Amino acid sequence: MAYFSIENLSISFGGLKAVNNISFDVEKNEIFSIIGPNGSGKTTIFNLISGIYHPDAGAVLMEGENLVGKTPDRVARKGIARTFQNIELFANATVMDNLMLGRHIHMKTGIFGGAFMFGKRSPAAREEVKHRERVERIIDFLELQSVRDQFVGSLAYGKRKLVEVGRALALEPKVMLLDEPSAGMNTEEKDDLTIWIRDIREDYGVTILLIEHDMNMIMGISDHVFAMNQGQKITLGTPAEVQKHPEVIRAYLGEEEIG
Repeated sequence: MAYFSIENLSISFGGLKAVNNISFDVEKNEIFSIIGPNGSGKTTIFNLISGIYHPDAGAVLMEGENLVGKTPDRVARKGIARTFQNIELFANATVMDNLMLGRHIHMKTGIFGGAFMFGKRSPAAREEVKHRERVERIIDFLELQSVRDQFVGSLAYGKRKLVEVGRALALEPKVMLLDEPSAGMNTEEKDDLTIWIRDIREDYGVTILLIEHDMNMIMGISDHVFAMNQGQKITLGTPAEVQKHPEVIRAYLGEEEIG
């Protein structure tokens, strides 16, 4: 049994098959990438996995458990975190505060307990310290020290994308869904992100599903690549196999070869 699986997943919107009978397996600690033209159904798959959409048919299996029908917060509690194409951060909150929000599923004292901590030795205060220590480690890991107290809305777009990766990591996920994490980044930032994605897999033991249009990143970082178009599978294989596939070349790159 695979660590994470999609089985015969389908969903339609207004009679259009956005995802049509898609299946694939992802092994533990794998970097598994999904590629395809805009509108091919990649982000829809992430929305189905994370519980934002409910499929017309099929299953999303995490360690053998079907997650279909669970709400997004329940999916998160099962160990799946994600980033978004369009940044979903609180612009008027600091980097630290945004990362702390990623700890919410691990907080036990609740809003009332957090509001009335009654001294440094209270359970709520001790819990606050524990979560801040975890977030500080992520800030150090992603080299966000220089912006930790800045409002997210004041940051460059590429830096905000990195903060969103950090918030997803703060959930302590087993599986992380990264939806175009390098969008808006320059070449140097993309190179750093590639290293961090590998380190998230190695140091944190996270399995990663990646949607990305930067083909150099995809081909350099992925264990396997799933190519799709118009809601359907084209092929699945290693980066070397996928980049030579004629339908991938036609659908995703016109007549130009990947690489």
